[in-house]
Amino acid sequence: MKPQLLLCAALAYGLGVFAQFDFHTDYFKIHIDAKGWITSMKNITVQPNREFSPVDQPSPFLSLYDSKKMVYYQPVKASYNKGNKTLLLSYTNGSVAAITLAPQKKYFKLTLQSLSPRNGIDAVQWGAYHTNITNLFGEIIGVSRDTSAAVNYAIGMLALNDNTLGGTAETIGDAAPFQYIIHTPDVNRFPLPGHLHEGQVFTLGGNGVSDVAFYAHKEPYYRIMYGNAAMVDDKGRISIAYQSRDRTFARQVYFSLIPNMAVNTPNHLNVQPLPGVDYIGSSIALWGSADSTALMDVVRTIVRSEGLPYPTINGKWVKDPAAYVPDAITSGGLYDSIISYTNRLGFKAISLYDQGFLRPNRGNEGYIDGKNFERKPVKLTAGNRSHREFAEMAAKYGITIGRTTITNSLAPGTKDASPIPGDSLCYQQKRLLAKSINSTDTVIIVDDPEYLEEIASWEGHCANLNMIKIGKELIHYLGVSAKAPYRLLNVKRGYWGTQPTNHQFNDTIYKLQVTINYGYDGLIPNMQLQDKIAEYYADVCFINGLRYYDFDGQEFLFNNGHGYYSAKRFFRKMFERAAALGVPSIRFTGATLSEGSWHYQSIWNVGGGKNLYDVDTREWGSTTSQGKDLRDVTYGNFFPVGMGGNFPIKANSTVEQYEHIQAISVGIGTTYSLYLNQKDVESCPQKDAIFKTIRTWENARAANAFPGWVKKELADPSQNFRLEEVDAGNWNLYKVNAGGAGKRFFVALKRDKAYPLSTGRATVYRN
Repeated sequence: MKPQLLLCAALAYGLGVFAQFDFHTDYFKIHIDAKGWITSMKNITVQPNREFSPVDQPSPFLSLYDSKKMVYYQPVKASYNKGNKTLLLSYTNGSVAAITLAPQKKYFKLTLQSLSPRNGIDAVQWGAYHTNITNLFGEIIGVSRDTSAAVNYAIGMLALNDNTLGGTAETIGDAAPFQYIIHTPDVNRFPLPGHLHEGQVFTLGGNGVSDVAFYAHKEPYYRIMYGNAAMVDDKGRISIAYQSRDRTFARQVYFSLIPNMAVNTPNHLNVQPLPGVDYIGSSIALWGSADSTALMDVVRTIVRSEGLPYPTINGKWVKDPAAYVPDAITSGGLYDSIISYTNRLGFKAISLYDQGFLRPNRGNEGYIDGKNFERKPVKLTAGNRSHREFAEMAAKYGITIGRTTITNSLAPGTKDASPIPGDSLCYQQKRLLAKSINSTDTVIIVDDPEYLEEIASWEGHCANLNMIKIGKELIHYLGVSAKAPYRLLNVKRGYWGTQPTNHQFNDTIYKLQVTINYGYDGLIPNMQLQDKIAEYYADVCFINGLRYYDFDGQEFLFNNGHGYYSAKRFFRKMFERAAALGVPSIRFTGATLSEGSWHYQSIWNVGGGKNLYDVDTREWGSTTSQGKDLRDVTYGNFFPVGMGGNFPIKANSTVEQYEHIQAISVGIGTTYSLYLNQKDVESCPQKDAIFKTIRTWENARAANAFPGWVKKELADPSQNFRLEEVDAGNWNLYKVNAGGAGKRFFVALKRDKAYPLSTGRATVYRN
């Protein structure tokens, strides 16, 4: 080294400023070069250290994105001040980013402190961080996983604030396209056919409306995508990324969650500006660890240390596999024995699914059965009950109840929708009335026809929901004239029971954002009203004793153009309001799973029957690939696999069936919603033995009594098992011949000392 360069380096080191640097946690080490790129990612728990950064693909530490130019900028110069733990990155557009890089014991905490000057940058992206891992990926939370015994390592990220989202900065509407990608998790077991290659994208199956028909590929190398926080390249290598956006200014997106299907083509949507919601302060945790312990060791540490949502059930974090527990789901409309059944099964929640949709209606102020609980929708032979009364009956056994909702869909006839629509509705386009009209006119002239020919929503484009709002009137229309003066076609005044009135020249016309029909009909709220709807759901819980929701239409949270941020904000508002009211963690499932809901959502029991897991054929989806697809998504993202509403106890149900269901459930890590129809259950000669079998398995699971190697055996659908309880802390597991004849002792199981026997204390809810 030349003397003057040596002196400069010495001075730099003396001041604690470095041009190339290594950082490490207890498990993970990264190297950042002088340009601000990660050129090494190592597992430091093994010797020699295993390298996970591809030689030909270094990773930009932080990328900048200009959405108008659709251009990324990567860093070209970096320096690190050890004293204040600040990394400075310079870019070719003239911007300089200041990032706090604070190593913790199990993760790196990265926070963007400033970006100056912005020079057109409206989004930033952490990464993408490229790995040479080619096994499993979690596209929702951003994780690259090698689950093999030889490697056993994972590299991942978690957002530490609401406006940092899993995915890339170029993601339209901040919700990644719902589609298939080609990726084999094991090239030896599942080689790709010659006409396919890694990273190839395919649209979903079906007609684009039936959600079951979306799942159209049973081949293991067709991987359905519920996000893009992890992606694969043409070599099958997995990269992970998070992004954050400046939401303070108005913008327009051309959005569809399923853009490759004709029935779900994108719409042009004006996205509401949100003052104060910016990418400055964007923060992530970057981690690497053994895959087998990543969830409970590292991810849980991040969640608890950084104050992220930590919902629990029976005192356990809902992501803890020992906390996975099925729920009861009702059918038949009679509830005399439902609580008793649920208690005997060891389940903790009852979904009153046969009550239909619970529609958000702020007009009832959360009193879904009336101010005096005068409605009694829960049918019992001894006398019908309100939700509150039934919830109090269930609470004596430590059981909660819940309902299926349509999330944020504002249905006709409810407050904020009709007959007096509110002023806080989400709209796709805003125009002006070019000529005054009276209450009977059907000739409506607009100042600008652009995009008004689009049928509202992006999902299904249901013609009956295509409407505008002028003042307090909803008006249905279909189409716009091709020539000036531009008028709306096929106009119906006073839609949804609103009052037709006079409207003046230059009155504002709002083309509303809507949901779909098929019973989900509704308007989408703007962000402030959506906040109120979230709080309303907490109020419903507090007043009526509910602690469980099935958020059907959960994807409607993306319809305002804010994507995963919208979902994250919705559930935060609901949980914060619930906590303020003294309501414990609300257990919920829903129509989708996203980075916005991952922390809050307990389960994902969507769909059911032979589409999910077929107990007769012992396959994940015998009629469609839904079971295989959702299993792969959830497992890859450290989330309980869902088996849907399934396995109803009927006259011909047998103990052997439920031994198998429970073995698979424990082995893979699943939950399900067990259909309970009182008439059907009572017709089953083996009902008592079935209850006992399920309870035995659930007691052992809650005790964390199954080691990993046993779970691998249980997950094999070709095998048969029987579990017998010795006492509250010990179980004997047997292998059984096909047909249930003959059992062979397999292993003795013991309660994990870290999972003591629950007291089963009941909770009584009060208003």
